[in-house]
Amino acid sequence: MSMNKLDLELFFPEDKLQITKVEQTETVIHIYLRSQTKSCICPKCGHFTEQYHGTYIRTVQDLPVLGKTLQLHIRAHEYDCTNQDCDVTTIAESFDGFLNTYSRMTERCADFICTLALETSCEGCSRICKVLGIKISGDTVIRLLLKRYQCMEEPPVGDVIGIDDFAYKKRHTYGTIIVDEKTHAPITLLDGRDGNSLREWLKNNKHIKIVTRDRASAYAKVIAEELPDAMQVADRFHLHQNLLEKIKNALNHELPATIKISHTENTPEDNEGSKKNGTRCG
Repeated sequence: MSMNKLDLELFFPEDKLQITKVEQTETVIHIYLRSQTKSCICPKCGHFTEQYHGTYIRTVQDLPVLGKTLQLHIRAHEYDCTNQDCDVTTIAESFDGFLNTYSRMTERCADFICTLALETSCEGCSRICKVLGIKISGDTVIRLLLKRYQCMEEPPVGDVIGIDDFAYKKRHTYGTIIVDEKTHAPITLLDGRDGNSLREWLKNNKHIKIVTRDRASAYAKVIAEELPDAMQVADRFHLHQNLLEKIKNALNHELPATIKISHTENTPEDNEGSKKNGTRCG
């Protein structure tokens, strides 16, 4: 009886990597690959080069297979940058879309870890990955998320934004959030709420025409100085909040803190229509 065998070559870029050997133990699968590239592009100057320099071994993690850790051992190439004006001497090739420079895991493995961390937590993600067969610590998950965040393209900033403060830790650490009012999507997070970080951000976004904010003087002063032609609008949430606070203070001022209700004993005439004697009820 013939059985279809899984072709491992289909899971790797065929034009760049070739499998040379596969080994496995009770807990780990080792796949040995060899680079098929003949040229490289310098990441600094962008110069194309075919000047071969040497080879080196890269050991990286990939997604686990049936609960077993998957280790890739890649014999990668190094090239010499032939641009005399470039200060880079040797170039370590990268496999963009599959394995980037200096990465200790494949991009698909990193995508899985980031998705899991966003749905759970960094420490929770680390514990789950260890059960699945991926070796990673909670601190490494944090660094991976920060690296992905820094590589993200900054979202376009419209001409109408909203600004408010929030607490990382109440009464200790605060920040400032800026939101696009048209898409309701957050644009960026700034440190502090005194207006200094907001001032630097507004200097690079002079096209803003309308800013919604709370009634704090720190933001109002910075916006007036950096964007004198922009319209400042007090948002409805803080207006409602301030209105309710004023109503509460007015009621507290007019009404006493405690209201006494006088108590009078029931007379026999009051109890004629009732089934129970009110004066004897416990």
